[in-house]
Amino acid sequence: MADLSKPRVVAVGGPTASGKTALSVALARAFDGEIINADSMQIYKNLDVGTAKPSAEERQGIPHYLLGFLSPETPYSVADFTAAADPLIRDITARGRLPLVVGGTGLYITSLLSGMAFAPEKTDPAIRARLQARADTEGGAALYAELQRIDPDYAAQVHPNNLPRVIRALELFEATGRRMSDQRREARPAEAPYHALCLCLTCRDRAVLYSRIDRRVDEMVENGVLDEARQVYDHRDAYRTAAQAIGYKEFFPYFEGTANLTECTERLKQATRNYAKRQLTWFRRQNDAVWLYLDEEDVTERACTLVRAFLHNEK
Repeated sequence: MADLSKPRVVAVGGPTASGKTALSVALARAFDGEIINADSMQIYKNLDVGTAKPSAEERQGIPHYLLGFLSPETPYSVADFTAAADPLIRDITARGRLPLVVGGTGLYITSLLSGMAFAPEKTDPAIRARLQARADTEGGAALYAELQRIDPDYAAQVHPNNLPRVIRALELFEATGRRMSDQRREARPAEAPYHALCLCLTCRDRAVLYSRIDRRVDEMVENGVLDEARQVYDHRDAYRTAAQAIGYKEFFPYFEGTANLTECTERLKQATRNYAKRQLTWFRRQNDAVWLYLDEEDVTERACTLVRAFLHNEK
């Protein structure tokens, strides 16, 4: 029997372009739910096309939280996310509605659902500044390679282009001698704070997913991603997270006159496919996830059946 004193949470994860928005909105409509965004780029204001942020039309009037609320120059960590999402879950539950945590940032979802406790980070501005200077001169790949040597477990969970997280892990090790992977393991409580159902979307045939990704990229170009990419490029020193994000940096060579738009678009498609593979690897490590296959079944119908059973404690 589930612990009925715990809030019930439905999470919807999976790779980019797998239909998380459509499914989560359908579930929210069916089960009186509200949605908490768990995408680390969709938190930023004015970066809508390149992050595939759900439009007002796609949201269909369903309340969405932690979506487009932060200026692009503001850093945001998984600790920030869990600290913001937990009270939202409890408030939504207290109002008799169902919290849905939705997004492709696996670290956000798993850290939240497991109740990861984040101690205040010991920061050393001098170390961080030195690491940032190294990244500027040597490139982020050099720092990522160093993280792979120091803490291969954590490096496997971090995208090579996620420079803020790479720098935080190196800074922690240099300042304290502790590996980020060890800190995360020790921060996991014995018991999870929620009774959760985690649904993950994908396609059995990887070619179908890749085709969906290619279509999405073409639509992004049609819908004005270049304007957003130019904004990020012009503010790349301030928008450090966005400047490393897939969806924007692939167009920087176009602005610099070293590649044409077609070449940059193809690079973005390939980078997004690679990112989807990393997302799938992450979510497949979650043993309690239930997988739904877009190319084999009516995922909305099956998800509704699963959520209905979950809410009636028939799991």
